[in-house]
Amino acid sequence: MALPCTQVFVASTLYGTATLAAALDAGCFPPAGRRILLTSNHALAAEASPGLAALPGFAALRTRFDEVIDWNAAIAPLHPSSWTPRPEDVPLWERQLRALWGLGEDRVELVVESLQVPPARALCLLFPGAAVDVYADGLMSYGPTRFRLDAQLGTRVRRVLHPDLVPGLEPLLLTEFGVRPELVPATALLKVLAELPSEAPELDGVGHNPALLLGQYLSALDLLSPSEEEELHVEMVRGAHALGHRELVFKPHPSAPAEYSRRAAAEAGRLGARLTVATSPVLAESLYERLRPALVVGCFSTGLLTAATLYGLPVARTGTGALLARLTPYQNSNRIPLTVVDALLPALSDARAVDGWSPPGPEQVRGRLAGLLTAVGYAMQPQILAGRRADAERYLAHHPEQRTGSYFTRRRLTSLGLPGGIPARLAFLPHSPAVRRAVRRLRRLRPLRAR
Repeated sequence: MALPCTQVFVASTLYGTATLAAALDAGCFPPAGRRILLTSNHALAAEASPGLAALPGFAALRTRFDEVIDWNAAIAPLHPSSWTPRPEDVPLWERQLRALWGLGEDRVELVVESLQVPPARALCLLFPGAAVDVYADGLMSYGPTRFRLDAQLGTRVRRVLHPDLVPGLEPLLLTEFGVRPELVPATALLKVLAELPSEAPELDGVGHNPALLLGQYLSALDLLSPSEEEELHVEMVRGAHALGHRELVFKPHPSAPAEYSRRAAAEAGRLGARLTVATSPVLAESLYERLRPALVVGCFSTGLLTAATLYGLPVARTGTGALLARLTPYQNSNRIPLTVVDALLPALSDARAVDGWSPPGPEQVRGRLAGLLTAVGYAMQPQILAGRRADAERYLAHHPEQRTGSYFTRRRLTSLGLPGGIPARLAFLPHSPAVRRAVRRLRRLRPLRAR
């Protein structure tokens, strides 16, 4: 007699929970005796930050699950973003959680996000016999696995569920284990997102079809300084104004300090535009439903792709080129979302491109973007994606213009022996003292020749 099955779904964001709800509505999961939603609060001071269950709209999403359990409470005072069990403690923890959650001898299936890090990694270790599904709610799934996973874990993963944010593009995530991707239907996701509240009293006076500016709190990721991030928001205001928009709405990241929008508001006032800050804790997608923006502007937010692909809204990017140029190390997982947005969406500074842009079809994406991302992904993780080397070489050989652009560095191409790098027999040149002296001498002579 088969054991009853309990499915445990792990979520840390409202958008991720909406993705799970849409997958359930679409029949992506087989029937189960019990479905548990395990919520995790990753805030640094989680005790002082509202959890997922306290957010507006959560009540509508939780109806798909039989029970909601707080992971933070289960492992307190340990923090879910940093704790994984010691191998010798796994049997004890599994018995404890089975008793605490009433699992008994049930067969457990895990549905997790970000398999490489806690809490997903911790749960996979705590339930070593559980089959695993991974779901992705953003753009990072289009890139490679961040680091090499133990084969005992990787081979347990059955599929990667993801929204079709870039039709025609398939994730590289976990492909080293032959994990198959599976789409969460856009119709199901849109239906679920429409259930979420869009109440934001501060927007009651906003006019028709404003430009919506998306903040990301990039300084918290050490991608920008606070001052640089504020300047990025100012650039969004200037760019939207230059395109003729006078009614602006700024949607800050929920964790970003309030002062991050002040310079943008001041710049809007100086230009004669009106900027309203959406302070209510609602998803950007809920604002798409309510405001139907004439333009959505951001850096590399996933919200740009949901706006374009799911809602058919005009979009524009800004700041991606500068971020790509300074992003270190090359393996930084933000490189893939940056590359997708930079290669796919029009620049805010190019009025003609913004006005004439429409989402490319699946065939265009397969022909243009898929090859680029495979090459970037291989350059990021050549050991994990060793089987994609020939694809990367082919792309770089046929697209020499990309070798010196913002997507690759000469140093990285050289170290991997890829087209566009310095040939191995000449690799000593940049490090040769004689060559360095000759270059310095030529630089000194150049002004004399100019005279």
